[in-house]
Amino acid sequence: MKVEVWSDFVCPFCYIGKRRLEHAVENFSAKEKVMIEYRSYELDPNAKHNPEQNIHEMLAGKYNMSVEKAKSMNNDLGKQAAEVGLTYNFDAMQHTNTFDAHRLTKYAETHGLGNEMTERLLDAYFTDSKLISDHATLVELAKEVGMDEKEVTDMLKADDFAKNVRAEEEQARQIGVQGVPFFVFNEKYAVSGAQPPEVFSEVLEKVWEEENDKPVLQSLNPKKSETTYCTDDGCESID
Repeated sequence: MKVEVWSDFVCPFCYIGKRRLEHAVENFSAKEKVMIEYRSYELDPNAKHNPEQNIHEMLAGKYNMSVEKAKSMNNDLGKQAAEVGLTYNFDAMQHTNTFDAHRLTKYAETHGLGNEMTERLLDAYFTDSKLISDHATLVELAKEVGMDEKEVTDMLKADDFAKNVRAEEEQARQIGVQGVPFFVFNEKYAVSGAQPPEVFSEVLEKVWEEENDKPVLQSLNPKKSETTYCTDDGCESID
């Protein structure tokens, strides 16, 4: 079963949704059959690389609210994160551009480390308060998950994997993604938002049941008609 997840590294609900999905998968009877793949999505493609405001000030300006209101909202988000075992350090977060972080994740996938890189970047932003647009920071994070320092440095200096990121963002537009996190199960069922684990569990069960249902053929022969057919014993007509 394939689960595709469109998300961004600076999206607080994306990390929460990730954990909730993981909790549902962990309790799923066929968890070893579930393959999770993360897709690129930028909430703010025009975000600056070097933040000029703290996260509270940025949100206050974006949503036309007071800084105190923004702090209150972030505090509530932090409580939701804590419920799934995450620590959000809003006071020290450095909101930034995530394009290079997405490029790095696409590169990590070629080494079989895409999911590990995704997790480390989310943790780096929300918990460790790292600037995940900074190339030196990205290289260090990549090294932590087992990637080669020089190879990652060279990749980031070039324009490598930019097309991969843009292709996934375009795919998101084509399938109607308007916000993240956005989960697609077997390219058939979609779940938007950081839903409770029980919602993910229900979807997993439904998709798994459909995957493993053996087709049952229904006869469309008229109830009263003569038919001719052949078996290993010969051919005959019956009423």
